[in-house]
Amino acid sequence: MRFPAAFSPLTRAFLQLHTAIILAGFTGVLGRFIQLNEGVLVWYRMVLAVVVLAILARLGKQSLRLSGKYLWYCVATGGVIALHWLFFYGSIKYGNVSIALVCFAATGSFTALLEPWLLRRRPDPYELLLGLLVLLGIYLMFRVETAYKTAILLGFVAAFLSALFPIFNKKLVQHVAAPVLTFYEMAGGVVLLTLLLPLYLQVSPADRLIPSAGDWLGLLVLVVFCTVLAFQLSVLALKKISPFTANLSYNLEPLYGILLAFLFFGEQKEVGAGFWWGVTLILVSVLIQTGRMWRRQLR
Repeated sequence: MRFPAAFSPLTRAFLQLHTAIILAGFTGVLGRFIQLNEGVLVWYRMVLAVVVLAILARLGKQSLRLSGKYLWYCVATGGVIALHWLFFYGSIKYGNVSIALVCFAATGSFTALLEPWLLRRRPDPYELLLGLLVLLGIYLMFRVETAYKTAILLGFVAAFLSALFPIFNKKLVQHVAAPVLTFYEMAGGVVLLTLLLPLYLQVSPADRLIPSAGDWLGLLVLVVFCTVLAFQLSVLALKKISPFTANLSYNLEPLYGILLAFLFFGEQKEVGAGFWWGVTLILVSVLIQTGRMWRRQLR
């Protein structure tokens, strides 16, 4: 997906990022629509993504060669992505779309803590404060109910893992083209899940391993639009945008996803006035960080 050359590089980066976020907002709804065990769902998602990316590379006559050093980094990052999706869809299956997506909004807070340590830079007090603002928004959005303890725990683990891979990608994207990076990350996830799935299915048994016709349709939409296209757009955006800003902006994904869950599954019955106050705080945190980025660019 190309954006007009008249836009500045930073503007294009923000357009790429927010297009990816809108596409990602459908993943929760599709995760509930697809009637597969979360482990099986993620395995199919990553296998199909590898196939689609290989076909696109073939059609575009693009080489997928990658040096050993970056290859192993990509594969390892793909393993983190696979685990993130595993816990995320587990949260949906044990709770619902809204629970999983609200927990996912904690990603920005985890990034504020992890990014300075992993990228070896001084912590930014403003980022820490904005991360805390998001956590307050999450608290207001949902009052924890005992029935959702497992879903909430899985959701927070998914958020922690989600904070890691944009930080890793920030380093990789400087050396590896976005389609190649995404291909090897998806392939790395397939390898990890193929090894883990037999054991995982002992803990969380699957009713079936073969998708139905409706599942195949949901998987194709999930792979082509919400995985391949969304990932490549977000990776391209990281060339101009920091991991913290990307993750904080991704706090909009839960909002889009929850609204879609309201539309398709009527989950609005599970939220009260605190939800809307939480939405406001998360939006404010994203707008503040975006404004800070623009001011830096104009200096």
